[in-house]
Amino acid sequence: MEIEGKNVLVLGAYGEAGIAVCRQILRYLPAELVVTSLTEGEAQWALKELAPETPSYCKVMASSGNIFVRWSLKDMRLADIAASREHVKTVVDDNLGELTEEILSASTLYRLITEHRPEIIVDCVNTATALSYQNIHHAYEAVDTDAALVDGMSAIYEVLSATSIPPLIRHVQILYQAMKEAGTRLYLKIGTTGTGGMGLNIPFTHGEESPSRLLMAKAAAAGAHTMLLYTLSKTPGWPIIKEMKPAAMIGWKDIGKGPVRRGNKGYPLYDCPVESAYLLKEGSTFSYEGSDAGSPLGGRQLEGVYIDTGENGVFSIDEFKAIGLMEFVTPEDIAHNVIMNIIGVNSSKDVIGAIDNAVMEPTFRAGILRRDAIEEAVRLGSGGIAYGFLGPRMSKLVTECKLIKQSYGTVEDALSVSPERLAYSLEKLLEVEPEMRSAPISIGIPILLPDGERLIFARRAVKDKSWEERPWAVTTANIDRWAEREWVDLRPANMARWQERFRKASEDACRFPEKRCSRFNRGMLFWKKTEEGKTIIDPGEITAWVFINEFAGGRPHAYSESKEMVYF
Repeated sequence: MEIEGKNVLVLGAYGEAGIAVCRQILRYLPAELVVTSLTEGEAQWALKELAPETPSYCKVMASSGNIFVRWSLKDMRLADIAASREHVKTVVDDNLGELTEEILSASTLYRLITEHRPEIIVDCVNTATALSYQNIHHAYEAVDTDAALVDGMSAIYEVLSATSIPPLIRHVQILYQAMKEAGTRLYLKIGTTGTGGMGLNIPFTHGEESPSRLLMAKAAAAGAHTMLLYTLSKTPGWPIIKEMKPAAMIGWKDIGKGPVRRGNKGYPLYDCPVESAYLLKEGSTFSYEGSDAGSPLGGRQLEGVYIDTGENGVFSIDEFKAIGLMEFVTPEDIAHNVIMNIIGVNSSKDVIGAIDNAVMEPTFRAGILRRDAIEEAVRLGSGGIAYGFLGPRMSKLVTECKLIKQSYGTVEDALSVSPERLAYSLEKLLEVEPEMRSAPISIGIPILLPDGERLIFARRAVKDKSWEERPWAVTTANIDRWAEREWVDLRPANMARWQERFRKASEDACRFPEKRCSRFNRGMLFWKKTEEGKTIIDPGEITAWVFINEFAGGRPHAYSESKEMVYF
């Protein structure tokens, strides 16, 4: 359908895809464009960002608030809603009760659509993430047994408030009623696969077990959402329903240098000198709350060069390199396909219309621009090791490899010493360069020193890692468990493991030294060399190699001559 002269509503306009969609829509001369986001600040940012590209006769307005709750709660933080028994009960009742006129008219989404009466809606909100990341599993585990016995209904409501399917069903019900009332002609959803187009092998688990129940809940919610929209598309009458599902990492929004923020908050810097490391005594009980490790660094914040990927977080250069194994699609790629679907050009990317051929693959443009983004970030400086948005395992691996590079520089030099010498060298590095230990412990990634008994960490204001949340017995098994998943591990055994990784990566690159064709992804031409011909350690790319080869974390593209899956 035509966009010119129509009223258009873009939900989630602050995000990478949302703002790109708004820019494209303005080129097609709508009469009115309403941009929405979660907070007033985000909505106003989108308004300001679009101002230079807005035609004089096009009316652009901003609206903000949580579209999954009542109008009276729309500007409250989820934590504040969760802290009120009354508000929690209201949310649960609104989602699980029968849809009444009172619930419908109180809905933020219903009021937004019926007030502006858009003919076209482009929904860029990551609905599956918003609903599943309330984390039903965590809510279940957090219910205290004794408290539940005293106030059973309160505990039940806490768990029910974290479910994803009931609010998803209610969301679609309200959406349908609102669009029918407003006379909306076309609704296009930018959905998600839940795992960026990857499978259970996705290594970025945000701190949970692998495969992650939380990520699987997101994928399940995304699939349920698609089927609900499919059902809606089969409902007689308007609107036309379409959905697009990017099946790659969406990036990127900005490249810069400065404080690293998660939401609206930064990471206060802490330090824990080596001599103050916590002693992990066999048989004792570790208590995070009972410890007094680490101290704030005078109000300083974690800073560094970052690549901002919107809702996925900000990444250090090496994290960005490693996550490149997922491959990318740019917001502009998405926006182009949105326009094609709106105006009726068959882009083959409508999940509702052609589910078997609808998933957006990584783009050539994003692959080329990834290199430019990395070069620009490198130009800004070398600050930043890992910022934690890709989970503790990523932070752990990047930091370990970065420490080895800082001490030895090349693969060959790192292989020239014993694992014990390598471990000792990294401990000495931490003693003389406090910023190398400050960054990881400030994001909840402690450092296990070579003796396996001393732990460098900081007692932070916010606990978001599994090892921090509750006391645990100090045993060899538990130390090994955390060191494998969430801690920087400087023990000689882990250094030997890194040396073996370096050897295998080098062997892979040199399997066919006479070959210079496109057959090999990380062949001899991939790794940078010094003038002496030594292989420079690249922590981001080495971490990607580890994820691909140890966790089957790559994206399958083709088969090798031996019929083994080739991963990028």
